[in-house]
Amino acid sequence: MHPTSVNGVDDMIRLGDLNEAGLLRNLLVRHKDGIIYTYTGSILVAVNPYQLLPLYTTEQVHLYTDRRLGELPPHVFAIADSCFFNMRRNKKDQCCVISGESGAGKTESTKLMLQFLAAVSGQHSWIEQQILEANPILEAFGNAKTIRNDNSSRFGKYIDINFTKGGAIEGAKIEQYLLEKSRVCRQAPEERNYHIFYCMLMGMPAEQKKILSLGNASEYNYLTMGNCTSCDGRDDIKEYAHFRSAMKILMFSENDSWEINKLLAAILHLGNVHFEEHGVISVDPKALEKSLTQRSFMTSRESVTKPLTSAQAMDGKDAFVKAIYGRLFVWVVEKINKAVFKPPPEDTKYVRQSIGLLDIFGFENFNKNSFEQLCINFANEQLQQFFVKHVFKLEQDEYTRENIVWKHIEYNDNQRTLDVLASKSLNILALIDEESNFPKGTDTTMINKMNQVHGKGDVYIPPKNNHDTQFGIQHFAGVVHYDSKGFLEKNRDALSADLIQLVEKSSNKMLKQAFQNELSSNHEIASQQTVDTKKRAPTLSGQFRQSLDALMKTLTVCQPYFIRCIKPNDFKKPMLFDRDLCMRQLRYSGMMETIRIRKAGYPIRYTFDEFLERYRVLLKSSLCDPKVVRRNVVVIVVVHCITATLLHLVAQSQKPTFHSSQDFHDTMLELERMKELNEKALLIQRVLRGYKHRRQFLRQKSSALVIQKNWRGYKGRKLYRLGFARLQAKARARQLQHHYQQKRVAAVRLQAQTRGYLARKEWQRKRQAVILLQANSRGMLARKHRQRRLDQVLRQKKEKEASTQSESITAQEMVDDIFGFLPNMVGGQEGQAPVGFKDLEKQGERTRPEEVDLDDLPMVEDIPEEDYDDLDEYSFSKFASMYFQGAATPTHIRQRLRQPLLYHEDEGDVVASMTVWWIILRFMGDLPEPKLVQGQAARGLRGSNMANSSLDQDLVLRQDRRLSHMVGLDQVCITGINEIYCQICKQLQENGNRSSFYRGWILLSICLGIFPPTERFIKFLQSFIRFGPMGYAPYCAKRLRRTVANGVRGEPPSWLELEATKSKKPIAVSVTLMDGRTISLPVDSSSTSKEICQLLSEKVSLKDTFGFSLYMALYEKVWSLGSGREHVMDAISQCEQEVKRKGGQEQHAPWRLYYRKEIFTPWHDCKEDSVSTDLIYRQIIRGLRYGEYKCDKDDDIVQLSAKHFYIQYGSDCGLDNAKTVVQDCINSSLLEAKTQDKWLQMVSTAHAQKAAGVKAEVVDYARQTWPMLFSRFFEAAKLSGPALPKNKFIVAINWTGITFLDEKERRLLQLSYPEVTGVNTMREGKTFGQSVSLLTLKGDFSLNAVMAGNIAELVHMFLGGLRERSQYAVALQEVNQDDPTFLSFKKGELIVLIKDDELTVGRGWIKGKNERTGKTGAVPTDAILVLPTLTKPTNEVMFCTSVCPSRQPIKDVNRQVISKNVAPERLWVNSREPIKQPLLKKDVFLPVLDLCVPILKYMGDYPTKQIQSPVELTDQIFGPATKDEALRDEIYCQIMKQMTSNNNRFSLEQGWQLLWLCCGLFPPSQSLLKHTQRFLESRRREPLAPDCLQRLQGSLRYMKPRKLPPHQVEIDAIQQNSTQIFHKVHFPNDMEEVNTSTRIRDLCQTISTKLQLVSSDGFSIFVKTPDKVLSLNDSDYFFDSLRQITDWSKKAKRPMNMSYQVFFMRKLWFNVSPGRDLEADLIFHYPQELPKYLRGYHRCTKEDMVNIGALLFRVKFNNDKSQFVMIPKMLKDLVPNDMLKAMSATDWQKVKSINQLIDQSIASMTSEEAILAFLKVVCRWPTFGCAFFEVKQTSDPNFPDIVRIAISKQGVSIIHPKTKDVLATHPFNRIANWCSGSTYFHITVGNLVKGNKILCETSLITKIKDIQTDLIYQRENCNGRRL
Repeated sequence: MHPTSVNGVDDMIRLGDLNEAGLLRNLLVRHKDGIIYTYTGSILVAVNPYQLLPLYTTEQVHLYTDRRLGELPPHVFAIADSCFFNMRRNKKDQCCVISGESGAGKTESTKLMLQFLAAVSGQHSWIEQQILEANPILEAFGNAKTIRNDNSSRFGKYIDINFTKGGAIEGAKIEQYLLEKSRVCRQAPEERNYHIFYCMLMGMPAEQKKILSLGNASEYNYLTMGNCTSCDGRDDIKEYAHFRSAMKILMFSENDSWEINKLLAAILHLGNVHFEEHGVISVDPKALEKSLTQRSFMTSRESVTKPLTSAQAMDGKDAFVKAIYGRLFVWVVEKINKAVFKPPPEDTKYVRQSIGLLDIFGFENFNKNSFEQLCINFANEQLQQFFVKHVFKLEQDEYTRENIVWKHIEYNDNQRTLDVLASKSLNILALIDEESNFPKGTDTTMINKMNQVHGKGDVYIPPKNNHDTQFGIQHFAGVVHYDSKGFLEKNRDALSADLIQLVEKSSNKMLKQAFQNELSSNHEIASQQTVDTKKRAPTLSGQFRQSLDALMKTLTVCQPYFIRCIKPNDFKKPMLFDRDLCMRQLRYSGMMETIRIRKAGYPIRYTFDEFLERYRVLLKSSLCDPKVVRRNVVVIVVVHCITATLLHLVAQSQKPTFHSSQDFHDTMLELERMKELNEKALLIQRVLRGYKHRRQFLRQKSSALVIQKNWRGYKGRKLYRLGFARLQAKARARQLQHHYQQKRVAAVRLQAQTRGYLARKEWQRKRQAVILLQANSRGMLARKHRQRRLDQVLRQKKEKEASTQSESITAQEMVDDIFGFLPNMVGGQEGQAPVGFKDLEKQGERTRPEEVDLDDLPMVEDIPEEDYDDLDEYSFSKFASMYFQGAATPTHIRQRLRQPLLYHEDEGDVVASMTVWWIILRFMGDLPEPKLVQGQAARGLRGSNMANSSLDQDLVLRQDRRLSHMVGLDQVCITGINEIYCQICKQLQENGNRSSFYRGWILLSICLGIFPPTERFIKFLQSFIRFGPMGYAPYCAKRLRRTVANGVRGEPPSWLELEATKSKKPIAVSVTLMDGRTISLPVDSSSTSKEICQLLSEKVSLKDTFGFSLYMALYEKVWSLGSGREHVMDAISQCEQEVKRKGGQEQHAPWRLYYRKEIFTPWHDCKEDSVSTDLIYRQIIRGLRYGEYKCDKDDDIVQLSAKHFYIQYGSDCGLDNAKTVVQDCINSSLLEAKTQDKWLQMVSTAHAQKAAGVKAEVVDYARQTWPMLFSRFFEAAKLSGPALPKNKFIVAINWTGITFLDEKERRLLQLSYPEVTGVNTMREGKTFGQSVSLLTLKGDFSLNAVMAGNIAELVHMFLGGLRERSQYAVALQEVNQDDPTFLSFKKGELIVLIKDDELTVGRGWIKGKNERTGKTGAVPTDAILVLPTLTKPTNEVMFCTSVCPSRQPIKDVNRQVISKNVAPERLWVNSREPIKQPLLKKDVFLPVLDLCVPILKYMGDYPTKQIQSPVELTDQIFGPATKDEALRDEIYCQIMKQMTSNNNRFSLEQGWQLLWLCCGLFPPSQSLLKHTQRFLESRRREPLAPDCLQRLQGSLRYMKPRKLPPHQVEIDAIQQNSTQIFHKVHFPNDMEEVNTSTRIRDLCQTISTKLQLVSSDGFSIFVKTPDKVLSLNDSDYFFDSLRQITDWSKKAKRPMNMSYQVFFMRKLWFNVSPGRDLEADLIFHYPQELPKYLRGYHRCTKEDMVNIGALLFRVKFNNDKSQFVMIPKMLKDLVPNDMLKAMSATDWQKVKSINQLIDQSIASMTSEEAILAFLKVVCRWPTFGCAFFEVKQTSDPNFPDIVRIAISKQGVSIIHPKTKDVLATHPFNRIANWCSGSTYFHITVGNLVKGNKILCETSLITKIKDIQTDLIYQRENCNGRRL
C-alpha cells in the first residue's frame, strides 16, 4: 500500500495507488475521520455525512474568503470562493454543476454555496436574504420525502446570481425544470407528498383550517398513499413558520398566501373520491362534477358529450389536480423571480457578471420507473456528457492542437446513449412525441415503434415479449428499465376543454393567473380551429428538451466547476460507508478517468500573452518584453524562469514528485505572484521613500551649506574686523595722532597770534557803536514802557466795570440782546405776493399757513451723529501745535496777528486772512468799533445805550455792515476755510470775557451753516465743538453734519438764518401749492430743494413726486429751484440782496416759494396718483387764467373751460357757475377780444357734452400741447460737435426729447430719445467747469454747462426708463438658428419684445417677435439694441441705429470658428451655443451633449422658457458625473471654457459657483489636474479662486469623490457668495451651531472637540425626518447623506421642502463608564438613557425605582422641597410607565415620606451629581446602553407575537415585553447572517445549514440594521486590535 493511501490525501490526484481501490479507500479513511470533502484537481467530491458537522460557521466563511483553491483543506466554500474570485478576475461568468444521486446532498451543497456568496458579498442587503429565502419556498413546493432522501428535490433548478462590478449581489433568476407532478396524486410506499401539504395542515391556525374545512393529513387520500405522513428530523410546524416568514420576505402578500392555501386545500379535497361541495376553488359544484365525469369533443358538425368511466373520471381528476399544482408551482417561481430579479440597465456598456448554481435531480433507478424517471435520467445524461466533454474531450483535443506529447486516455463516453435518446433521427423521445400527437396512439404502439427502430442496438433493451410493457436503456450509471404504461398521457400533459372552460368560469383570480397561458391558447385554438387543424400543443418532453438545451447553452459559455456528491449508504445513516454503492457512483461518474487525465494533463491554460501579463512579475530577468525582444527569446526566458520557480516551490512543499496537480501549481503561482507583488510594492515604496528622503536630505544639505557658507563668511569677517582690522587701525591711529599733534602745536601758535590781533581791533570798533546805540534805545524804551503801563491801568479799569455790569445778564438774554434788532416773522410771508400769484393770497389779509409743529417735524436727511469715542485724540491744541505758524498759540488774544495761523502760498490769501482776523475781533468785541460819526464813539453790537436806541437807528448803523460781512464770506473764496475756523476757535479757547465768548460761538454756528471745514480739520473741529456751552454743542454739531452732507453754500446767510441762530431751531418757511394751500416747513441753512419737496409730498400724500419742483418768486420773476441739491437759503439770500439793491429792507423781501409741476416723464400716467393729477390740473387752470398757457384755437380753450366747469360743478349749468368758470379759465386779453357772454355761451354748450373723469384729460392735453412749458432748461455752450447756428444756447429737456434753443426761444436742434444713444459727464478743468457729452445718431455733442451733472442725470433716467418699458428693439447682427427655441433675424430688423415670465431677462435673454416673419423665440440681449421709445420707431431711426449702433454685438466664437476655420484653440472661449461634439475625445458622446445645455442655463448663457431651480440644473450637470468617471473631465473643461473670455459678469459669477461646486465634488484626472490648477492660479483676483483651489486640494486629499450632486444647502450658500457653510446640529438636551466638515467622521470629531468630550468614539450624526430617524455613515460625505434623504423624499413623493433636523448623539455604548467623561454624561448619556428608563425598558427592583425617583426629583427641582407635594402628579417623570399601576396611591404617599427622609448624601447632591448617580445605578443593569425595538416576530411559535429586541455590545437579546424576561440572547459571534428590507429584519443564528432564523417586522428596520452593523464592525475591530 502506498503511503498516501494510509491516512488519505486532500487531492486524489496525488494518490500513489491510482486504482479504484485506492480511490475508495481514500474516501473511506476521510469519511471515518469526519472529512467529507476531497479534491480531484478542481473537482470537489462531497460525501453526504447524514449528520450536522461544525463546518459551516461564520468563522469557516471568513477562513475560506479570498483564498486560492488548494490553499486550505477541501470545502464547498473553497469552490464558491474560487467561482467568485475567477468571476471578478477573469470578468467571465461562472457556473457550478452539482451532480449526484438522489440523497447525495446536492440541495444542501447548493444552499451552502448560496450562503457563502451572500456572505462574501458583504452588503447584508435585503436582496441577498430574498435569494436565500427562496429555497424554503421552493423546497416546500418541490421537495418531498422519498425512500432514499428525506428532502428530495423533485424538480431541477438553475439559480443565476447576478453581481455588480464591485462584487455585490444585485439580483438572481431561478429557472425550474420538470416538476414531478404525479407525486401530487400518488406516492410510492414510505414516501410522502410534497412538504407544503403536511406543513400547512400542521402549522395553520385552527381558525383558518376551519374556514378551509381542513383536518389532519390522515384524512386525505393524496397524503396517505405512501402510508407515511411524518418524517423523522423534520418539524412541520417550525418549517411552516419558516415558510410563512420566507413568503413575507419575498413580498408575498397576505392575500397571495391565503389564495395559495385555498388552492392547496382544493387539491386535498379533490383527492378524496367523493365530491363534496367546497367553495375553495370558487367554481360551480355541478359544473365541476360534469367536467370530471363527462368529456366533450368536437366532431365535424357538432359538439358531442361522452360520459366517462370511473377510472377515466379518476384519471381526469388526477390530471386536473396535477395541472393545478404544476401551474401553481410555476406561478410561485415567477413571483419569486419578480422579487429577486433586477433587469439590466439599457446602457450597452453595462456588463453583468453572474455565477450559476445547477441543482438538478440526480440519477434515479426505482423498482418501477416511469416517464418522469426517463426525463430525469436524460437530463443526467446531458450533464454527464457536459462533464465528459469538458474534462476529457475538449482537453485532449486541445493537447492535440497544441502538439503536446500525449497518451490518449480511455473514458466512458455516453454520447451513444444520448444519440439514441435525443440526438439521432427517430430517437426515443421523438418517437414518444410523434405517438403522442396521434389521437389513436397508445403506449403499445409506442413500444412497437421503439422496438422496430432501436431493437437491434445495444443501448435500447426491448421488452422480453409482446405483452411486456417494460423496456430498458443502457445509461452511463447502469441499465434502467422503464414501464411504458402512461407514457403518452404524461407526455401530452393536456387538460380537457371542459376543465379549461371550468377554470375560465371560476371566480378565483389566482387560479386564472395560474392557467393564464392555457386560457389564452384555448381562445387562439378556438379561433384558428377551422384554419389550422395541424397545430398541436407542445408536449412535456418537448418543453423539457427546450429548457434543457437552453441550460446547456448557458453552461457552455460559463467557466464550469463540478461538485460530485456521493451517497455513502441507502439507509441515510451517519458513519456508514457502503463500499459497493460508493464504488458504483465513482465508476459511472468517471472519477478514475478524471484523476488520470487531471494528473497527466494541463487543466490550467493561458495564452502566452495572458500568462506573461499575469506572471511576468515572477521572472528573474528583464528580457521579457515581447515588444522589444523577439518572441522566441521571450519564450525561452519565460520557460526557464517559471520552471525554476515551480521546481523551487515543489521542493519547498515537500511533494514526492514534480508531476503533481497543475491546480496546485496554479495555486502556488498565484501565491508566489502575490508574494512578489507585495515585495515589488515594498520595493517601490522603499525606492520612492528613499528618493523622497534623499531629495529632502539634499535640499536640506544644500540649505545647510548655504547657511554654513554665509555664517562662516560672517564669522571670518567679524574676526577680521576684530583682529587685523583693529591692529591696522591702531597703527594708523598712532601715526596720524603723531602728525596731528605736530601740526596742531604749530597751528595753535599761529592762530593765537592772529586772533589776538583781530579780536582786539574789532572789539574797539564795536564798543564805540554799542555805546551810541544804547544811549538812544534806552531813552525810547523808557518812554514806551511808561505809556503801555498807563494804557493797561485804564483798560483794566474799564473791563472791571463791564464785568460787574454783565454778571447780572444771562446767556439767553445776551443772545436776545445781540439779535434784538431782528423782527419775528415766517419766511415767505412778507410784503406783497409776486405778479401772477396774488390769487393764492386773499386781499387785505395774509394767508394763514397750515399749522405744522416745527419742533416735532424732523429734517429730511437724518444724519447720524458722530462717534465721539475716537475724537479724544483730535484736540484743537494738538492741531495748533502741528499746523500753526511761528509762535502762534491756540488761546484767546486781543492783539492783531503778525501772520496767518496757517501757511498760505498766495500773498493775497495772507492779506485776506489778516482782514478776517480783524473782522472776527470786531464781531467778538475784542476790538472797539471805529468812529462812524465825528464826535461820537463807536459802539459795538451791545453798548451801554443800546436799550434806549430805536430799531431804525440800529438798522442805520448796520446797513453797511451785515453780520454776514463780519463772518468774512466775501473772503472765503480767497482765504482758506480752515483759517477762518482756526481763528474763531483760537478766540474761543480760554476766553474769559463772557460777551466775547458767546459772540464767538454765535459766529461759529453761523459759519457752520455756510461752509464745512476741510477733511484735515473736520475731526479737530468736531472735538472742539463737544466742549461748547450748553445748547451750542449739539446745535453746532448738527449744523456741521448737515453742511457736510449737503455741501457748501453759494450765498451769505440771510436774515432768517440769523433768527434761527437766535432760537437754535429750524427756520419756518411757507410754501404755497397750486390748489391754494400754504404749508410751513422746517428748514435750516443746509436745506435743499430735494428735502423740501420730499417733506411736501409726504404732507400732501403725493406718490408720483417726479417732476414736481420748488419755485422761487420775487416781484415779476419766477425761477425753478428744482428738486435736487440746490440750497433754498441761497435763493432767499439772493432775494434779500435784490431787495437791498432796489433800496428796500432785506428782512421784508417779498419772496414766495411755490410747489409746481416742472416736467413730465415720457411714461406719465395720470391714473397712478390722483393727488398729483389734481395739483397739475390746478396749475394748468391758473396758467390759462394768467396767460402762462395759451391755446392756438378758441375751441381748445372752450373745451378746457368746459372740463373745468364739469369738475367744479358737475352737471349744474347755472349762469353764476359759468361766470365763475369763465373768470377762472379765460385770460383777460381773450375776454377783451370776445364778450363775456360769448364765452359763457360757448362754455355752457361744451359743458353739456362732458363726461366724468376729465381731470386726467386736462393734464394729458397740457402735456401733449405744451411740452416746452413743462421742460427743464439749462444754459450750455458747445465745445465740439456738429455745426449749429450758435454755440451758446439753452438745452430744454422734456418728455418728447432734447431741444437746443437760442435766447429768443428759436429751435436750433431737436432730438427724440431714440436718436440719443448715450450721455456721460467729464471734468474739463477749473476754467471750463463741468462738461457733458451727448451721443446721438446725428453726431456727438460736447457741451459745457454749470448744471452738466443734472443734464446727464435727467437724460440718463429718461433713456433708462424708456428702454425698460420699451417693446421695440433693432437687430445689430444676423442670427440664423435651427433650434426653434431661438429667434432668427437679420441685421436692422425690428424685434418686438414680449415681456413675460418664460425667459429671465437678467441672464441675457428675452423673448421677441420678428416683425417681418412673425415668428417668436429667444433673443440674446447682446444681439439687439432696445430703443428708448414707447411708440413704433420710424424707418429712419431704424436705419441709423443699425448702421451706427452704440455698441457692437459679441460674436459667437464657436460659430465663427466653424464657419471661418479659425484656429481650434479659439474654441476654448465662452459661447452661447451648445457644443456639437465633446471637448475631450472619449466615448461618452450623448451624455456630454446633455451636460452642455444645463451649464449654459445655470450661467445664463442659454434661454430657459421656465425658471428652473438651481438644484435641478446642478443635478443635471453633476448627477451623471458622480456615476460615470469619464464625464468629470468634460464637465471641468466645459465650465472653464464658458469662463474664458466671458465679458458677462453675471455669467462669470455663475461659472465660478459651478467650478466651486465641482471642485468639492470630485477632482479632475491627473492629465487635466495641472491645467485646472493653472486656470485657478492665473485668476487669483477672483473671490472664489482661492476657495476653489482649497476645495480641489481637499478632493485630492480624500481621494474618494462625492456620490451625489450638491445639496440644497451648498447651492444656497454659494449663491449668497458664502463659502463657509454652517449647519445646525442638535443635541439631546440642547442645540448649537457648528461648522460642517467634509465627512461625517470629521464632523463628529469637530463637535467632540468643541464640546470637550474625552473621545468621539461611539458618537454619530443622526437625521430626523417627520417619520423616521436615520443614522449617517461615518465614511460618507455630510452633504451626500443629506442629499440621499432629500432624494428619498422626492421618490416617496414627499413635500419638496421636507423639514429635517441633524442630531449628534451616542450610538454605540462601548466602554461607557459614568463619571469618566462628565460632559458626555450630562449632555448625552443622561438625556438618552432617561427615556428608556421611563418607558419601562429596564428591569429594576422597587428599591432601585424609589432611589432613582429621588435622584430624578433632585435633578428636576434641586433643593426645592416645596415640590414634594407634587410627587403623585409627576410620577410619570420619576418612575417607569409600566410601574405606575404597580403600587396604590397609599404606597406612593409612602414614597413621598421616603423622599422627605432621603439620606443626607442624596439631599446634599447637586443636579449634576444626581445625574451621575442615576447613570451609575443604571449602568449596573445588563440592558444599559441597549437600543430597544418593539417588533412583531413570526419565526418562532414559542415566542409571543410582539417581542422587544435589545441590541447592545453583548449581542441581540429577545425580551418579553410584559414580564421583561430575556427569552433568548444571541452573541454577535453566533450570528451567521443578517439583513433588512423595507419593514423586515432577518437574523440567522448558528450554523448556516440548520441555524435558527428570526424574522422581525417593524418600521425601524434601518435603525436596527445600522446599529447592529456598527456594533459588529466595532467588535471585529476590537478583536483585530487584540490580535
